[in-house]
Amino acid sequence: MSDKQHINIRVYGRVQGVYYRDSTKAVADQLSITGFIRNEEDGSVYLEAEGAPFMMEQFLEWCAEGPERANVERLEQEEAALQNFTNFVVRRS
Repeated sequence: MSDKQHINIRVYGRVQGVYYRDSTKAVADQLSITGFIRNEEDGSVYLEAEGAPFMMEQFLEWCAEGPERANVERLEQEEAALQNFTNFVVRRS
């Protein structure tokens, strides 16, 4: 049993152009969460995150709220196999 979990997350709402990705990276770094985040063509944000369950819980709460200018309408999440990311990156493409 691993002490880490991997969650794929898609965030819908006003989450592009409001520093959602950069803010999320800062929170991920604070919580020792690894993975990546990117904008999607449909206006949503997609991220994969790995970390200790307690930290992931806090991270998911952050994702559901987002930075001040964001308006998160809904968040979908699913557990997946660990990818063993080494850091958290913002993917620009």
